[in-house]
Amino acid sequence: MNKNIFTIGFMLFALFFGAGNLIYPPTLGIDSGTSYWTAITGFVITGVGLPILAVTSISFVKNDARELADRVHPLFGLIFTSLVYLAIGPFFGIPRAATVAYEMSVEPFTNNTSTLSLLIFTTIFFILVYLVSLNPSKMVDRIGQFLTPILLIAIIALSVGGFLLLDHPLESPTDKYAVNPFFTGFVEGYLTMDAIAALAFGIIVVNAFKERGVSTQRELVRSTLKAGLITAIGLMAVYVSIGWIGAKLASTGSYDNGGDILSNAATIMFGNYGALLLGVIVTLACFTTSVGLVVACGQFFTKITALSYRWIVLIITIGSFLIANQGLNTIIGYSVPVLTFIYPIAIVLILLTFMQNLFHRSKAVYRGAIVLTSLTSLYDGLVAYGFKLETITPFMEYLPFFSIGLGWVVPAIAGGLIGLLFREPAAQDYSH
Repeated sequence: MNKNIFTIGFMLFALFFGAGNLIYPPTLGIDSGTSYWTAITGFVITGVGLPILAVTSISFVKNDARELADRVHPLFGLIFTSLVYLAIGPFFGIPRAATVAYEMSVEPFTNNTSTLSLLIFTTIFFILVYLVSLNPSKMVDRIGQFLTPILLIAIIALSVGGFLLLDHPLESPTDKYAVNPFFTGFVEGYLTMDAIAALAFGIIVVNAFKERGVSTQRELVRSTLKAGLITAIGLMAVYVSIGWIGAKLASTGSYDNGGDILSNAATIMFGNYGALLLGVIVTLACFTTSVGLVVACGQFFTKITALSYRWIVLIITIGSFLIANQGLNTIIGYSVPVLTFIYPIAIVLILLTFMQNLFHRSKAVYRGAIVLTSLTSLYDGLVAYGFKLETITPFMEYLPFFSIGLGWVVPAIAGGLIGLLFREPAAQDYSH
């Protein structure tokens, strides 16, 4: 069983280790400066810990994340799961992968962002993604299995170089990291999208263990957690290392985003050839990630709509292409409000799954906790988008932890306790 746990743990690492996730820790490093270690600790909790819990939560159900969300209400299950797939797919995940590939493979050698060059790059990129997604074969899996170790080796080389070759002093933290670096890092961890992606990836891990003879739920949960620990160690090492590179580069100039930081770090340490090699590897990794996400979204939306898989894939690819051409910074900017809304709901849903035996899987508890969490996180999302909710804000400010972006915590607990007063055992036992 140990061999299976390691094998599946590395498989899960490969699923999570998309090139898009490389852009956030370096930015955190630059912004947090002397508060880096406190900030990265908070980031790791949401960027690594929550995804592992999310994957494990799927081992409590028979099918997929929709079944988990159905415990609140079937309509909520449909809407929330659709939002998850749209977020990790055509809205953010896929366009982000394409623009990271562009910014790390083309932009370092043109010295500026060109709308035309981005258009040409993404046109070729998404035509290939569409063609391969129509008939996904083991070729993509093999490329992914080959590329992930190479990308990891490149990041290790970059990280070792960062620790040995970059001797710049750490800068003072920016305003947002000056007061509560831990909780700022915690909320920044939302941007990796791994916790919501894990709700989609979880069933892959669960099925992998079932195919290897794990049958009881208790053993399934334990095995998934153990495999998750392997994944967590790898992700944590990557995030901490590349974040440190950002922290050490803060005094060397200003950078647009994490991709720009890593490309410049590669150039500083290994010259233009180092930046070129890193860019090519990241581009290929982004390609396989994009194909995997298109296929996953295609399969999900084919199940819930009357459209064929071919049409769904075409729509997803065109949508991703259009959004990718807005540029990486724009994608990051408009993803923040949506993730600010979705993430607290996902966190509460995941935690309730682990606590379900305490309240006999009562739908009332799920509904109470999710409704109050949704209302609070909707407010946070609208404010992050730029809405001035001046009549509501004074009341929201009374919430504990509101100032650190965790105003949803107490409403979630209160909603669960209210639901407990109206508790009725769930009609269906999802654990067997």
